[in-house]
Amino acid sequence: MDLSSLLQLGASVIQGNSDQSTTGLPAEQISSALGNIFGGKSGNPDFAALLSNLQNSGLGEIATSWLGKGENLPISADAISGIIDIKQIEQFAGNLGISLDSAKKAIADALPAMIDKASPEGSLLDTLADNLGGSGLGGIFDAAKKLL
Repeated sequence: MDLSSLLQLGASVIQGNSDQSTTGLPAEQISSALGNIFGGKSGNPDFAALLSNLQNSGLGEIATSWLGKGENLPISADAISGIIDIKQIEQFAGNLGISLDSAKKAIADALPAMIDKASPEGSLLDTLADNLGGSGLGGIFDAAKKLL
């Protein structure tokens, strides 16, 4: 799935969440704000660093669920500030005109679906392993490959 489609998926999830401050926002505005966080330097999302941050924060099981074929475990809004730079979250909130708490919730809602779709059949594992030489995410790779 290309970046544009992933951002649109994330926007759709955010529009459908339970937070009144995000449900009425235009999808294009949300997609653009998500792109500032996940766009990556090459126009591709940099999920490798994000997954590494999840593992380093003790949330490897959650990351593994997003990469596997089963149900995606949720991530709390509070955990988002431990894996994404607070300045990026503040920029996301500012771009959408929402509170920091709503921004964290929106990202927490969208992130599992976006990574799951970026990794059909667990394919993101192979891409990450190629890009990182298998280092830094060993625990996630091992656990996720068992699920696949």
